[in-house]
Amino acid sequence: MNLRAFLPITVFIAVSCSLTSCFSSSKVNSKNEASVGQQLTDLDRAHQQQIITDKEYLKLKKAIIKNND
Repeated sequence: MNLRAFLPITVFIAVSCSLTSCFSSSKVNSKNEASVGQQLTDLDRAHQQQIITDKEYLKLKKAIIKNND
């Protein structure tokens, strides 16, 4: 076969493979190995250091407790 016949196919495959990550979900699904107490302690520390706002703190605290009921 001719090299010109393989070139478009090769380019198509390369572009297709490189674009697959562009369409992936941004949601992360992972199990947190830290205990609920450790998660809340870390969250409280981030809040005290003003890394997160009061609103974020309350939202995340509720989520941690809800996800571990």
